Amino acid sequence: MKKEEKIRLGISIGDLNGIGSEVILKTFEDPRMLDFCTPVIFASVKVLSFLKKQYNITANLHGIDKTSQILDGKINVLNIWKEGVAINFGQEDSTIGAYAIKSLKAATSALKNDEIQVLVTAPINKHSIQSEDFNFPGHTDYLDQELEGNSLMFMITDTLKVGLLTDHVAVKDIAEIITPKLIEQKVDTIYNALKRDFGISKPKIAVLGINPHSGDNGVIGKEDEEILKPTIKKINESGKLVYGPYAADSFFGSDGYKAFDAIVASYHDQGLIPFKTLSFGKGVNYTAGLNKVRTSPDHGTAFEIAGKNKADNGSFKEAVFSALKIFKNRQEYNELTKNPLKKQPRKPQFKGNKEIKKN
Repeated sequence: MKKEEKIRLGISIGDLNGIGSEVILKTFEDPRMLDFCTPVIFASVKVLSFLKKQYNITANLHGIDKTSQILDGKINVLNIWKEGVAINFGQEDSTIGAYAIKSLKAATSALKNDEIQVLVTAPINKHSIQSEDFNFPGHTDYLDQELEGNSLMFMITDTLKVGLLTDHVAVKDIAEIITPKLIEQKVDTIYNALKRDFGISKPKIAVLGINPHSGDNGVIGKEDEEILKPTIKKINESGKLVYGPYAADSFFGSDGYKAFDAIVASYHDQGLIPFKTLSFGKGVNYTAGLNKVRTSPDHGTAFEIAGKNKADNGSFKEAVFSALKIFKNRQEYNELTKNPLKKQPRKPQFKGNKEIKKN
């Protein structure tokens, strides 16, 4: 991509019965957003035109049928389907779920083929998306299959970043899933993301305990003593600044998190409850560890306010800006770390007409 070109930002529409379309349209109603990127919404211009009226949005949509028709300075809507869709705000609907997956698959394909540079996903309903063709807990697992690398749910703001050892996993299964190999892989993913995607040269990472009080020396479960502590020590000895395990109940309340560039939580709620409390709806869900950039807002479909023009688009807008910033950081990192002294073929040297042979 040439420097003068705007980043093509793909957007999957999410669940049409939720607030996804509202926060998308509200974000790009501000014409200044088109100075930063070229949005491409994977949906239907007919459906989005209807939703514009629902939310009193006046911005013009540019309907297209193929990516070669994308125009800078426009809100591009790539028609993934042409038929009308029955939208019932706030309702769980498997038909609507199928449209959400159709949008996601088309956007992911475009991302893989470099027709878009980054992807921002609007919220889906994890139940209504399930089908014979799509059997994933959510976006992250699907993208992990489709893209290169090992995915990690990384919740981010400018001042707080929380990664998870396990994400959409039942609580009863957490202790069995967390192994030394998993810990090393996830910490490595976070470490590399902090360097490559956020420009932090020497990241400092905290790891939260699995059990209450990090197990209290084995009194409350042995996983922290037998798995977490030895693995953290091994990682630390490799040169990475990784510390812990820290008791999760007091870690955030004491502002201890401010001394670290990222925090690794053992499971979903351990990390996301404090993150969402501290981020005040401005957080972003970033899928770290993959060869492509994907972000999303840190909220769900919010069926309870869908269609009422009450949704705050702050997190979605942050997801857009985060995706653009990470993409640019990666470009810069790749430029700085590529070897300028590539080994060149040795030119033969001669003395008279005889080549000088070197060992």
